[in-house]
Amino acid sequence: MTEITNINHHAGYAAIFGMPNSGKSTLLNALLDVRLAIISARPQTTRRNVLGILNQPDTQCIFMDTPGVVKPKYELHKKMIRQIELALADADLLLMIVDAKEKVHPVEINLKDFNTSATRAILVLNKIDLVEKNKLLPLIKLYQEWYPFNAIIPVSALKKEGLTELQNEIQNNLPLSPPFYPKDMLTDQPEKFFVGELIREQIFRSFHEEIPYSTEVLIKNFKERKKGKDFIEAVIFVERDSQKGILIGNKGEKLKKIGENARRVIESFLDREVYLELHVKVNQAWRRSEEKLKYLGY
Repeated sequence: MTEITNINHHAGYAAIFGMPNSGKSTLLNALLDVRLAIISARPQTTRRNVLGILNQPDTQCIFMDTPGVVKPKYELHKKMIRQIELALADADLLLMIVDAKEKVHPVEINLKDFNTSATRAILVLNKIDLVEKNKLLPLIKLYQEWYPFNAIIPVSALKKEGLTELQNEIQNNLPLSPPFYPKDMLTDQPEKFFVGELIREQIFRSFHEEIPYSTEVLIKNFKERKKGKDFIEAVIFVERDSQKGILIGNKGEKLKKIGENARRVIESFLDREVYLELHVKVNQAWRRSEEKLKYLGY
């Protein structure tokens, strides 16, 4: 733990969790003011916890962006739920995020189903830019009656509205503590992890139906070079031969487009040029196999 002389310094872990597509990753990126977590319009984009550190003069908040809460259909879903459980077990603060424009409230999450060390919880009522203002107060009252949140903060993570108030509430609800990480640190996860995520993001943005959910990205080589471009070799796994053909496209056009888009965002993230080489391989029913998921890093 980093030493600090400010006895009024707050630090701790905050788990961001909620239903799929509620805006968890968008919120993390907005709070950090950095594009750290991948985003798509499709639910269940996030599969692994993403750690991001917000450093302010008197606060260090270590956010854990978690997968959306789902009813497990595959072994992969069980791994995703396990990611949520791990984040909540270590949390000092829960940030439960809710899509304000949902037709049914409260959401289908029973907080008692999850074991957590957190003693405080904030409800983040997201996407308020898409809801009529006269509907917000009844919605806030509904959630106040549903659970004793320490605060309920309406925000628009996409438009970065309400974030100052949310940051203030986060600081007020974190324990007094010196920082856990150096104050210039953004994450403890390796670049290789984020490169794989950025490639997967382009797949989610390029395809519909089952293709994005049937794919996983494995970084086979990541070579930093003092001279010339870094070399990145990635394998995109699919579950069936038909999916491989769709992903590659006619004369390789779709895979080439994914590679071009991924290379641009990877270079922006790493702030250096890279040479990206993509391959597509069939790994049958990988989402249902404990052994195959372990090989893929789950």
